[in-house]
Amino acid sequence: MTIKIDKKIKGYAVVKPDEAAAAAPAAAPVAAEAEPAGAEVIQMHEKVERPDTLIGATYKIKSPLFEHALYVTINDIVLNQGTPHELRRPFEIFINSKNMDHFQWIVALTRIMSAVFRKGGDVTFLVEELKAVFDPRGGYFKTGGVYMPSIVAELGAVIEQHMKMIGLLHDPELDAGQRALIAEKRAEYEARSKKKPDVEAAAAAPVAGSKSKSESPASAATGGEAESGAFPPGATLCHKCNTNATIVMDGCATCLNCGYSKCG
Repeated sequence: MTIKIDKKIKGYAVVKPDEAAAAAPAAAPVAAEAEPAGAEVIQMHEKVERPDTLIGATYKIKSPLFEHALYVTINDIVLNQGTPHELRRPFEIFINSKNMDHFQWIVALTRIMSAVFRKGGDVTFLVEELKAVFDPRGGYFKTGGVYMPSIVAELGAVIEQHMKMIGLLHDPELDAGQRALIAEKRAEYEARSKKKPDVEAAAAAPVAGSKSKSESPASAATGGEAESGAFPPGATLCHKCNTNATIVMDGCATCLNCGYSKCG
């Protein structure tokens, strides 16, 4: 009789005919004590049923292009909950606003993105696709000096922020050399800014008790944003990270946010 060996041979022994009959009944319990199969790890796919309750977050988008704010809600599903393979993945997205001018396009966009989320796989490409949309009328700056080329691009930034929160995306970490360079440039730039002659400040300051007529509301607003921002007020737009964080020192432009420099 031919016997197929489907396991690794760890040892062998010669069995006599009378011993083979006695060993046959003892083989059944050994097979029953085999290790149970591990639980199947569930990945995101379109056949995963929606639970009755989902966890998520709501983000507010306030753009000068819209009179009313947009509220973006992204709900997530937790896969393999309570196991080492637990995953939190976006499942659906909703956008709500008082502005109903573009309601049909907003509904279509949210349904398409929700379908992409439920399809599974790498859904992070949505961030780059949305952030690459430009408004022909021009973009705008968010609080903090980040340039947004369109309202759709800001929607992509919101989705990116949410994916980073749930661990689906990660910021590229700067190495120790880049962090040291940014800190050095920032300290040097701030030190030079503090050494400006007091004569210029006195000449530009208005007479005590009077209000300067040359100061415009736009300049006052800019000054307020500069004081509240995390970067020096003289910083300009970085073409790599779209943030007002680029300073020029000794003819070399360096971004204090991402470390990009034209000088290498």
